[in-house]
Order: sequence, then C-alpha cells, then structure tokens
Amino acid sequence: MPEVAREAVKIFGDSVAPARLPDSAEARPAGPTWDIDVHSHETRERVQHYVDRFSHGARGIFTTWLARGHRYEAIIRPKLRAAGLPEDMSYLPLIESGYDPNAYSRAAAVGLWQLMTSTARDAGLRVDWWVDERRDPVRSTDAAVRFLKWLNKEFGSLYLAAAAYDGGPGRIARGLSRYADDVAGVTCDDAFFVLAEKDYLRAETKEYVPQLIAAALIAKEPKRYGLDPVYLPPLEYDSVRVGPATPLAAIAKESRATLAEIRDLNPFILRGLTPPRDSFTIRVPSGRGATFADSLGALPEAERKGLSRVKARRGETLSAIAARGGITVKQLGWYNRDLKVGKKGRIAVGTDVLLPTQAVVAGAVDVPDPAIERYGSSRTRTVTHVVKRGETLAGIAKRYGTTVAALKKLNRFKGSSVLPGQAIVVKKSAVNRAGKARKTKPRSKKGKGKKVHGKTR
Repeated sequence: MPEVAREAVKIFGDSVAPARLPDSAEARPAGPTWDIDVHSHETRERVQHYVDRFSHGARGIFTTWLARGHRYEAIIRPKLRAAGLPEDMSYLPLIESGYDPNAYSRAAAVGLWQLMTSTARDAGLRVDWWVDERRDPVRSTDAAVRFLKWLNKEFGSLYLAAAAYDGGPGRIARGLSRYADDVAGVTCDDAFFVLAEKDYLRAETKEYVPQLIAAALIAKEPKRYGLDPVYLPPLEYDSVRVGPATPLAAIAKESRATLAEIRDLNPFILRGLTPPRDSFTIRVPSGRGATFADSLGALPEAERKGLSRVKARRGETLSAIAARGGITVKQLGWYNRDLKVGKKGRIAVGTDVLLPTQAVVAGAVDVPDPAIERYGSSRTRTVTHVVKRGETLAGIAKRYGTTVAALKKLNRFKGSSVLPGQAIVVKKSAVNRAGKARKTKPRSKKGKGKKVHGKTR
C-alpha cells in the first residue's frame, strides 16, 4: 500500500497523503511536498532570514501575495509541468512581482514575471503602444516558462536557472568558469550557493534563490508560519474576438460586466480600446462569451466607436482640441503620439487629430512607454543591450554607433568576447535640469532594480 500511496501523491499532489511513512509503522499526518529541493537548504542563514522576514516584518504584504497567487496557480503550474519543469517554480513570480500583472520596476521590467521589452518580444509577446502582453498572466507565463526551460537545460540546475533569470545567463556562465575549482564536486544546485559566497554576483541575485526557497516553504504551510491568506478564486474567463478600436467600456456593457472587471481580465490593453488596426481577442467573464458577439453588434455605433478624427482649426492648440472631448492634453497625447506641435502648442490648420471618447479614456491606464528600458537614477540614463546568440561585440558597437574600445571601457571588459544573455551597457547619457535625456535608442532585455507596488527592492 505505501507504493500505491506514493504513486497517488506523484499524480495528484498534496491532495492525497500516503497512509504510512515508509520508515515507520506508525501512521502520521502527511505534510506538504515540494518538487524543488527546499529541505537541503532551509537551514541556510539567508533562507531563514527571508522565512522570518516574510512571516513577520512583511507578513501583511506576503499574505496578500499568497492570496493573489492562488488566482494564477491553475494557469502557471500546468504550463511548468508541460515544459518538464517543477511546478513549485510557480513561486518565482511571487518574489518577482507579488503576482501583480501590473508590477513595474525601476528598470522597466513589467508583469507577473518582470520581463523586459526585448526579452518579451524575443519570446513572441506583443509589446507596443497599444498592447503589452507582459501584463497578460497567460501569455507572459508562456514566455517565462520557455525562458526558464532553456536556462535549466543550459545550466542543469533549477537554482542556477533562477539566478540566471534574475541576473542574466552570461553572468552565471562566466561565474561558473571563473570559480570552476570551487564548484567542482558539488551538486548543480549547490553551485549557486558557492557563487553566492563570492564577491561576484549582484546582491539582488545572491538573495534571489534564498527568497524563492523561503517563499516555497511558507506558501505550502502558511498557517505554520502564522499566516492565514484568504485566497482569491482562480482566474476564469471566456475569450471573444472583437474588431479594431473597440472600447473596453462597450465590451463591459455588452458582457454585463463593469469596466473594472474587463480591465482586470485584460490588463494588457493599455489605451482603453483594442488596437486600432487589428481585430483582437479579448476576455469577458466566464459564461458570457456565447451571446457576446450578437449583443455587441446591436450596440449603437456611437458606443462602439471609440475614436473620431477631427481637424485642427486655425490657431487651435492641443488644449483646445482636448477640451472638445472633455479630456486632458496628456490623455489626448496617448492617441496622437506622432502629432507635430508648433509654437505655443498650436497645430497646423487641417491636421488630423484622433479624439477619444471619455469612455475610452476611462478604460485607459497611465503607464510608461513600453519601449523604454531604463536603468539607473533619475540623473542618468543607462542603455543596455542583451546579447543574442551569434552577436559579437563589434557588431553591437556598430549597431549603437560606438566602438569596441568604448564598450570594453564602459563595461570594464578585459577581452572582446560576449555570451548570449549577457547584459552590457552600450550608452550613458546625462539628464538635463528639465529632466529630458539626450536622444538614445534604449534596447535591453531583463534588468532589475525591482519596484513592486511602488517600492524599490
């Protein structure tokens, strides 16, 4: 019978407990199981530090994160399992973002999995002015799982893969080479802790795996640590196809939902309406998709039309045009990014301007341009590039209009070799007193300096 029970646990997880422990004749209550190695490292000082922090000083926010995470568990765990990865890697977005699809870091990493724009685009996600699929818990999970699968294969260790997810695979690869003698003979997962003891990894990356282990320990047994999360229900929805520039407000009305509910299901729609040039798949509350298409078609055109094209009058300013629609100049700018404005804010007579309805603006979110990938303080802007397979330092220098020597000096490189996944600084530009940087072409992958819920970690 113990063999049968053990197989049941493998198949069904924690919901089935073995009748007896294999090393005892006495029946004991079954505890949780983990498919990442937490027990070999739970007594480490940094792991214990974060167990204490999450269960005491940060108990309130950590409890909120656990409650929110339950909403996405049924999405994340099957995708990890299908990729051949441990399901408990689902706690990685807990420490990345607190399971917040709208989390935004100082380095412009976004979403549950804190993906940078170029990382997301390389993984097939749409990231542009209208749509940012890094904020989509479903699509972003697909991208993150593919990346983690590659990292795990590359390093043969989940914990090295997690560290590379945070700090970049190039840095981890170089560290393993630099400290080859130190990591020789240790298990792959232990190799992370060997690197963490060196003065090599960034402080954040050193703390990353201990946080992951601590989060996994507490998440499986919250009451043991004094936490009692009230879990959110799983994310459920129907998918429907709508035409270009369909307002979220119209979708809400015809799916018998509130605008807030539709925004919550579709956090990747940034400007209050679907992209102007594309039909688009949108989410509505579960059970309401079947009748949605006919209902939306019956809606008056005025409510289905989110943008109107108006012409600027002689001497008219942005403020005057915004006033026509009862919106602000900033809100008008969300829909007219390439509009040329003359002196005193005037627009050339006859210029076409897209004017959104107030209902559209009510469904929009005020977020930074998804193309921005910014590092450093408000006084400087550091532009980075993440090396792709096959790229050379010479090719990168040519792309950014600089030289190999300049890149080597900026990054303190001794040689000219670079590795896939390595983040390198390509430009630094000072910010003037008005807060505007000289023009650069920011392009990078994953960087950190996280800011979750408005606080930099």
